Amino acid sequence: MTSLIVAKRYARALLEIGKDDGNMEKYGQELASVAGLFAESAELEQVLANPAIGFEDRSRLLDTFLDKLQLSPIVNNFFRLLMDRGRIASARDISAVYARLLDEEKGITRAEVVSAAPLGEGEVTRLKEVLAEMAGSEVIVEIKEDSSLIGGVRAKIGDLVLDGTIKTQLETLKDSLRRGDYA
Repeated sequence: MTSLIVAKRYARALLEIGKDDGNMEKYGQELASVAGLFAESAELEQVLANPAIGFEDRSRLLDTFLDKLQLSPIVNNFFRLLMDRGRIASARDISAVYARLLDEEKGITRAEVVSAAPLGEGEVTRLKEVLAEMAGSEVIVEIKEDSSLIGGVRAKIGDLVLDGTIKTQLETLKDSLRRGDYA
């Protein structure tokens, strides 16, 4: 079973519990905070997932870790279930999938925008409006800068990539010239 399939299964299960008891967002935040701590301390995650270390020792370590975080009982039990099933190493993937599923549930689309230079407030607002119109839902935009683009903007929404960068236009022109398509 691939990691993504496992992550989807567990994320959906936790999301359904959150929908039933009205704590979808809270569980997502708690899941993300633990996943973030695992990302910061890869050693902790490796110890918890290491089958060479006795299960009892790993379970006690997990319990101590979770008790310090003071998470909701559902999320505590969720992490204990991951430990019992040997899936604790999937926690970060589960958190990422959970965040996407939560966005879908709330009707939110995420977009990644890369620009060659900083965008002004008006440009960001207009960009959000255009992307929201294209997506047909609320859009949360993550903006990054990449000076190698020379100029323009590249936006990615799901599988759709809109590339209006000068770098891409120059590469396209170069390819056309090589092929002799300069009519």
